[in-house]
Amino acid sequence: MAKRSIIHMLDPNVHNSPFDINMAVDAGYEVVVPYSNVKLEEVSALTQDSIFSRGPSGVKKTGLFIGGRDIGLAMDMLDSAKKAMVPPFEISVFADPSGAFTTAAALVACVERELKKNFSQDLKGMRAVVFGGTGPVGLATAVIAAQAGAITTIVDHFSIDTSLEYANEAKRRYGVDLQATTAASDADKARLISNADLVFCTAKAGIQVLNASVLADAKQLKVAGDVNAVPPLGIEGLGIMDFGEPLTHATGCEGTVGIGALAVGNVKYQLQNTLLTETLESEKPVYLDFRNAFDGARKLV
Repeated sequence: MAKRSIIHMLDPNVHNSPFDINMAVDAGYEVVVPYSNVKLEEVSALTQDSIFSRGPSGVKKTGLFIGGRDIGLAMDMLDSAKKAMVPPFEISVFADPSGAFTTAAALVACVERELKKNFSQDLKGMRAVVFGGTGPVGLATAVIAAQAGAITTIVDHFSIDTSLEYANEAKRRYGVDLQATTAASDADKARLISNADLVFCTAKAGIQVLNASVLADAKQLKVAGDVNAVPPLGIEGLGIMDFGEPLTHATGCEGTVGIGALAVGNVKYQLQNTLLTETLESEKPVYLDFRNAFDGARKLV
């Protein structure tokens, strides 16, 4: 009897993401099994339980997905799952906590595309500011941009200590140097973006991060991207479907182009589907994180 495809979805949170469950089904998995409140120390045993019952042919149709909200924990869970494999009993594992890896990868790839298209430059040496940089999407965005060569600053709305903590973690885990700061006022934001080449808005939904008066100080801004699809949008004057449209609402933004949340979301959706499909169809086990996501996003855009 032919083996059915199964994906086990591990999540340290109270609930698994319905979004991710939908995506797994749409990618072709026939059976989706969610696990909530999963602790790091439980990942190894759960992984081995999922591989030994299916035989070498069955493991090829078995996948593991890691969710949650903490990208560092997701990477640790991915590493634990990988170490638990016993060849030839190996399955593919894909970490995408809160969709942060695929969203961040899509955002940076879209910004990079417009930077090359409109300014004939790549990310290396660009001054990038990530608002909401201590959230999952923001930190993943910052790490991806920094690994691609951008001089990257993460911004926390409330606390410089929080920013510094996350910058130190990024250095320890991923070997990138992130600058860290806070910006609670429009004056702080204007100062930050006055010499920025790139702006990534990854703050909470429904929060306007940059208004027109702040953007007027962005004299060198080339590309701005936003992932907030809930009004008010993160960047005033940026359309939700814009993909390389000019930001003309502030005189300081002449020449700047923007990328809206649904434009990023369309790439993110395709990317997550592609990576889930890869875990299902790959002949050899794959272990996918934000680096694979960025490689995939670059191909899509």
